[in-house]
Amino acid sequence: MTWKDFSINMILLLNKFDSMKRMISIFCGCFVLINITNAQTSLYDSTYAKKLRADDYGMKMYVFVMLKTGSNKSTDKDARNKAFEGHMNNIKRMADNGKLALAGPFEDGGNNRGVFILNVSTFEEAKALLEDDTAVKEKYLEPEMIMWYGSASLQETPELHKRIQKKTF
Repeated sequence: MTWKDFSINMILLLNKFDSMKRMISIFCGCFVLINITNAQTSLYDSTYAKKLRADDYGMKMYVFVMLKTGSNKSTDKDARNKAFEGHMNNIKRMADNGKLALAGPFEDGGNNRGVFILNVSTFEEAKALLEDDTAVKEKYLEPEMIMWYGSASLQETPELHKRIQKKTF
């Protein structure tokens, strides 16, 4: 809530109450605003923001990758399993190297099979990471990329996930 929004809301409230209620409302409103302001400013950590390469809004650019069904329609289960084993290994490698912020498959997504949010700032970096993905290389999956502006904290997800993951793929 901005100061302007707060001021407008307080003026509207004050017009509805008598003088005693106005004083109580002003006191409570100031108390709430002070707490909101303190909560917003006291949590900011400039060192952490710099480490995550966050802008002033706590945001940064990522490459969003939509993984779609590829052109390989092979029925060879062994080849497909091997390709997707390599896909999972690439996901782990990207996560371990801090290049993967988020990954996961879609359930009932039709031709949309899954998503990566890559912690890189160019398509060239993203393409280089996907060159090692055997499911992409063997055309079981086809990536579509777009630049995405999101919370810089998202890149912390893989480390947090390790704390809650009981089994590995």
